[in-house]
Amino acid sequence: MTPSKRVTDAGPGWAERLAQDHARAIRTTLGAVARRPFGTLLTAFVIGITLALPAGLHTLLANLGGGIGGLPQTLRASLFLKDTVSPERGLTLTREIARRPDVSGTAYISREQALAEFRRYSGLAEALDLLKDNPLPASIVVDADARAPRARIEALFKQLAALPEVEEARYDEQWLTRLQAIVSLIQRLVLLTAAALAVTVLVVIGNTVRLDIENRREEIRVLKLIGAGAGYIRRPFLYSGLWYGLAGAFLACLLVEGGWLALRAPAQRLAALYEGGLALHGLSFEVAMAVFGTGAALGWLGAFWSVTRDLRRIEPG
Repeated sequence: MTPSKRVTDAGPGWAERLAQDHARAIRTTLGAVARRPFGTLLTAFVIGITLALPAGLHTLLANLGGGIGGLPQTLRASLFLKDTVSPERGLTLTREIARRPDVSGTAYISREQALAEFRRYSGLAEALDLLKDNPLPASIVVDADARAPRARIEALFKQLAALPEVEEARYDEQWLTRLQAIVSLIQRLVLLTAAALAVTVLVVIGNTVRLDIENRREEIRVLKLIGAGAGYIRRPFLYSGLWYGLAGAFLACLLVEGGWLALRAPAQRLAALYEGGLALHGLSFEVAMAVFGTGAALGWLGAFWSVTRDLRRIEPG
């Protein structure tokens, strides 16, 4: 019985025969890969570096995003009240502002509280004792939800600044807006880099499998001559591409984790500057599984593309 008949016949026992053919292809390709350790390692290393770049960028982005998540997700405005506004009116105005849409919190700071905080943190306590009157105004701190549309938040702050009791309003949402824009840009760069490097992996694996096909050209001619189907001939090369992709993914994970371990100490020192606000981590399990899945898929696709193209050029004879 010819190989193609053995594989494609859907009669009794065809599933068992197909499983045997797959098992034979797995043993054969693993043995071939093991017999060429230098060439296999070189190919896997190239694939590993290619896969490590987007994985490393993703890990960096995840840490940066975690840092942003640890920052307050509110925009804060300080409303400095006129000296003619009484504390009772200030407290009433604070409660009125708290009921406005998109306001997540308010706090009234009296002139006495403002002076006490300034005395505590400024280091100018002796100079303040020389002043006869308290120069600091009462204020209302307003927190708005940073996830609300920016135009709506700006309109809210402008309305608050225009209140008759408010002497001056200060707010700055630029830092959060710029940080979120940087993260969005990095996300787009990661996607573009991953797409470009995926093509590179396909080319590397395709060329490697193509060399295997050239080395087995005569064997392929014999198989075609005795009636072997394309699927039977293609199967070992597809498994070879799969092993190359998985080996490259394994090396990619090692490279990312090695880089993280090398940068771990200075990264932790940097995180300490944020007083625990940043939770840094290395390659996550989900990302590692994604790297292995991507490596396997690209290895199979690269091999399929190469073997499908080259098999048409080999004719039995």
